[in-house]
Amino acid sequence: VLVVESGGGSVQPGGSLRLSCIVSGFIYTDVYSMGWFRRAPGKDPEGVACIDSEGVTNYPAFVEGRFTISKDNAKNTLYLQMDSLKPEDTAMYYCAAEALVRCGLFWTIAHNPDHVWGQGTLVTVSS
Repeated sequence: VLVVESGGGSVQPGGSLRLSCIVSGFIYTDVYSMGWFRRAPGKDPEGVACIDSEGVTNYPAFVEGRFTISKDNAKNTLYLQMDSLKPEDTAMYYCAAEALVRCGLFWTIAHNPDHVWGQGTLVTVSS
């Protein structure tokens, strides 16, 4: 699976960004999940948003309703709309896709040393 993330940038606190991820080489099994992770300097990767094959979404508590994940299967593209951004959202953002899992297991990618990440897209929130 090849992923190409884009849409990052520098914004002020309270600003918005929309990240995109083009996914290629992924086999859309009956059950699958796609989502976003982030990694801030000096911190472990953490899951940010997940959406499964049925469109069910899942977010960690720190998102607090500020982020919205969506996908366009026809375009093989995953999106992350981020609003009300905070300085602590500053990180490199990565997308991923996994077949045969729902979001509960999808999050384990963050701790899989064998996972091959894309180049990511940098989000910087600063005044």
